[in-house]
Amino acid sequence: MKRILKFVGILLLLLILSVGGLAAYVKLALPNIEAPDLVVEVTPEKVERGKYLATHVMACMDCHSKRDFSKFSGPPVADSWGSGGDKFGHEMGLPGEIFIPNITPSKLADWTDGELYRAITSGVAKDGRALFNIMPYQAYGMADKRDIEAVIAYIRSIQPVDNEVAPRILDFPVNLLVNTIPVPADHKPIPDKSNTIEYGRYLTTVAGCVDCHTPMSSPGKLDMTRAFAGGFEFQFPDGSVVRSVNITPHATGLGAWSKDMFVNKFKGYNLETYTPANVAPGEFNTVMPWTMYAGMTEEDLGAIFEYLRTLKPLENTVERFSGPGEKTM
Repeated sequence: MKRILKFVGILLLLLILSVGGLAAYVKLALPNIEAPDLVVEVTPEKVERGKYLATHVMACMDCHSKRDFSKFSGPPVADSWGSGGDKFGHEMGLPGEIFIPNITPSKLADWTDGELYRAITSGVAKDGRALFNIMPYQAYGMADKRDIEAVIAYIRSIQPVDNEVAPRILDFPVNLLVNTIPVPADHKPIPDKSNTIEYGRYLTTVAGCVDCHTPMSSPGKLDMTRAFAGGFEFQFPDGSVVRSVNITPHATGLGAWSKDMFVNKFKGYNLETYTPANVAPGEFNTVMPWTMYAGMTEEDLGAIFEYLRTLKPLENTVERFSGPGEKTM
């Protein structure tokens, strides 16, 4: 019996050591992605392309600016452009509290272009930390490298804003597992615009549409078997819940929509002609940054629609909004 107990004890010790060693490796050795030696040539053309992408397609400035949710769609507060600070936490089904970083030159002045490139495309910060993948860096890693360089050129050009952002706090074991997620970029060239569906696929991918328009299967994990079927929940501070809509070509999604309807829906929120309405606490609002996506060209919006029409139709009738205290789906 003593021999058996000793043997069991040795096995337990080896197990503890192996688990501990694995945890130490994940925590200390990952992610092991090096920043490339990259210098982005800043030209007016690159800055303009980067502004279009970061503001209207990839919508980087949506998350990295303060948003005024006293108005419909939470338009960005002008003097917060790129300065970060908003929190995404447990109330949104996320495993911790993630604070959006400042990406203005005030904070990134000592970052190399290679370190910015690595963060955008592989999710690894200057100090080697893995970024939480609420930032869709996996999607950005599939963008054309020239588009990423354009975004870097634009970020370098925006007004510096001093804003210190709190460090994130991730729950165990996500605080370890997050280090296993980053992967090297896998760039895809921009398809020719004449290939409308492939061009639309490219735009839909780099815009990260799937991240908000896919329901969760568990906290922090999207149910990719229901990709684009909507139902992702966003909770407002007042307790109301808004859910993303189904954008597959099913009748409960975009089945009855025409391209013109789709394009005009976005263009209706162009700030040149649209003034965001005031929204009181408890009234319907949305996290969808309509006023930012409205800046996309009609050609690009149309290509996205043509691509979405090729998706598998998934039935999902979404209750878009529940006021404070109402039962959620």
